[in-house]
Amino acid sequence: MIDFTGQQLAEITGGTLTDCDYEIVLSVPGFYVDSRSPIQNGIYVALVGEKVDGHIFLSDVQAAGATLAIVAAGSSAPVPEGFPLLHVLDPLIALGQIAHWVRINVLKAQVIGITGSSGKTTTKDLIAGILGQYGRCVAPPGSFNTEVGLPLTILSADAQTEFLVLELGMRGIGHIATLCEIAVPDIGVVINVGSAHIELLGSIENIAVAKSELVRALPVTGLAVLNQDDPFVARMSEGLKCSQLTFGESQGSDIYASNICIEPDGTTRFLATNRDDSHPVHVQLVGEHYVANALAALSASVAVGVPFETACKFLSNVNVVSKWRMEVTEASNGVTVINDAYNANPESMRAALKTLAQLGSRGPRRRTWAILGEMRELGEYSVDAHDSIGRLAVRLDISRLVCVGAATKVMHLAAANEGSWGEESVWVSDIDGVLTLLADELQPGDIVLVKASRSIGLDRVASEVLELSLSSVVEDFELGIDREQGAP
Repeated sequence: MIDFTGQQLAEITGGTLTDCDYEIVLSVPGFYVDSRSPIQNGIYVALVGEKVDGHIFLSDVQAAGATLAIVAAGSSAPVPEGFPLLHVLDPLIALGQIAHWVRINVLKAQVIGITGSSGKTTTKDLIAGILGQYGRCVAPPGSFNTEVGLPLTILSADAQTEFLVLELGMRGIGHIATLCEIAVPDIGVVINVGSAHIELLGSIENIAVAKSELVRALPVTGLAVLNQDDPFVARMSEGLKCSQLTFGESQGSDIYASNICIEPDGTTRFLATNRDDSHPVHVQLVGEHYVANALAALSASVAVGVPFETACKFLSNVNVVSKWRMEVTEASNGVTVINDAYNANPESMRAALKTLAQLGSRGPRRRTWAILGEMRELGEYSVDAHDSIGRLAVRLDISRLVCVGAATKVMHLAAANEGSWGEESVWVSDIDGVLTLLADELQPGDIVLVKASRSIGLDRVASEVLELSLSSVVEDFELGIDREQGAP
């Protein structure tokens, strides 16, 4: 809960109040941009999106009990009678201005900013999972990493918050710098630099420049947490005036991992070392690639004062909550589903395929399915990227590769032409084609990975596979009838 006077809100934003006393004190439980939110006593920010103008919902939020709405001064939408409004030039900018004011004038928390081409949300969840066991921690749900989500996260904290964990996305040069102006982070964590969004920036080097804006924005008293294993991230240390803490799998890092072991369920154990202090860690995530995220989380936790042994212990307790990120479900029909359909880029696609191969090879060998859709925002790199993923699926001996959508034809052709593969790779035009294929050929004991850029909508495949009726083959499976590997 944060208290504002009407006068303060007007001064912060340069706006004008109507039907609201400038001297009134508003005790605000939260700010909202969705009129369907539980908005009682909150402040509604009417944003204009590509498809929907938030101003048309003013009557709805008034009826829901909103105490005030922030609106564009030039909006022609109908205004409910008697509803207190703050008229500003741009509600989105006003949201950031209010969040920045709260960050500077209300919050006492240490603010941790996280960026990277992949794994931001997972790292955020791991850090918040550790710090939430140590003190009062606020972190965004899901991927609230834009000029909308980041201010809303700041405004969900209050004076009692001890740790504020923020995720910073990137849509171009200067975007992260703008988010940093709002958030003023004390600690900046850079996980990696990859090809996600390369269509926007043209090169990995430009992506590295954009990601480095986080650590360049840190004050002299701040701390940069850098992945020493990523050469683009490691070079961000050059010229920094703040302190630095490095992590990685090499013993040259301040905090590093050794004795990495993959459990039968795909989770990872390793020995974490901070200089001469070592403790075992169990990462409750499926995939060896999450070791880097875990090391970043340990480093950030140490940076805010958590004892290293405590951080290692707490990390082992963390169960990541953000959905559709290597989310493993053992279905009642005997199929294991790995739902990683939130997003995809070449780096995360390779990591997911390697994890699928590892899971399939453990114990009695199981048939593996990779249901892959397009990786978007790759521009001129798209063909080569999809080609390389198709070839990798063959080299990892994935049992069946299902390529979904026009952009994945090159992936299918690359797989079909690689080595001695026969009909293990198939291309289908849409999700319905995937479901038809799986309904005909999926068998109990199979492991199914579903991954694509979020806009492709492959999460539907994951959910429907869990509901597929496999009664005829389930009966055979339960009777212990062996199946030849790769048979339909």
